[in-house]
Amino acid sequence: MKIKSLKLKNFRNYDLLKLDFDDNTNIFYGDNAQGKTNILEAVYLSGTTKSHRGAKDKDMIQFGKDESHIEAVVEKNGIEYQLDMHLKKNNPKGIAINKIPIRKASELFGIVNLVFFSPEDLNIIKNGPSERRRFIDLELSQLDKVYLNNLSNYNRIVNQRNHLLKEMGTFRQEQLMDTLDIWELQLIQYGTKIIDRRKEFIKEINKIISSVHKKLTGKREEIQIIYEPSNGNLTLEQALRKNRERDLRIKSTSIGPHRDDICFMIQDLDIRRFGSQGQQRTAALSLKLSEIELVKQAIHDTPVLLLDDVLSELDKHRQNYLLDSIHDIQTLITCTGVEDFVNHCFSINKVFHVQNGQVTNEN
Repeated sequence: MKIKSLKLKNFRNYDLLKLDFDDNTNIFYGDNAQGKTNILEAVYLSGTTKSHRGAKDKDMIQFGKDESHIEAVVEKNGIEYQLDMHLKKNNPKGIAINKIPIRKASELFGIVNLVFFSPEDLNIIKNGPSERRRFIDLELSQLDKVYLNNLSNYNRIVNQRNHLLKEMGTFRQEQLMDTLDIWELQLIQYGTKIIDRRKEFIKEINKIISSVHKKLTGKREEIQIIYEPSNGNLTLEQALRKNRERDLRIKSTSIGPHRDDICFMIQDLDIRRFGSQGQQRTAALSLKLSEIELVKQAIHDTPVLLLDDVLSELDKHRQNYLLDSIHDIQTLITCTGVEDFVNHCFSINKVFHVQNGQVTNEN
């Protein structure tokens, strides 16, 4: 799987930009705040419909413009796809595959598989649970359209239930209570499927991360990831019934996969709570490398890897391990200078200099 080219119009700090990528390693270097990360964001957006930063469409449109256009050409299994995305300030984004508009964003998922790795990901373990849920949801949404559909329905139902809880206030009208029952039946249906698929995903990751983490730590540490459902040992239905009075009081749904978390254990230590910063960062690196391998196994192809200034955050040992692990993957890397790679036996196929929204191919 390869990204062949990218065109941007009125996206972030780019008026017009046309890039052709090498099938292997592409380096984008330059000072900070010049637009390097914006290129990776556009690639990620074209394949997932989402910004890795969580940015809204209107915030990615160039200042003073009403629309932005992204075009990415992708090659998968010998077939080329043109992915077009129109971001609009006051309307939903428009998406087309091979110039044919699609009705649902989910139709785009699965055409291109992307793994994004940024310095923020090194804090995924010590940061809040929403980031760990987002990691699972973004990856599974690329790999499993059924999961994406279940997640979309579940989120819609949670919003509907929360709206109803706010409407009910202190009055428990019988009609509204019946409506609450209906929403809960659907929430249980989709929520249970999400939890089961997430647990399966964690099981798959655990098969890979153990050996990766051993190599990174010189066989000194054993790692295991544990899924932590907010409903504990109860079924989702039992937990919702048990917490209904509380939910009516706080006017929000307190139980379900939107509240779940994952725990990282080294030996018997929960490193999210008790691990050193070094342990947390190493575990995060192991997680991202395992994600790459999991995608390879799932799609029988390599994903496209987007590395956003990660090398500067890693010591030499971890830099070497990361670079050795991605030699067979198309990679787009941002950094402040190509000298970051001088001491590595690492093939660089294309180099771009980024300065103030201008990109120069130096090959």
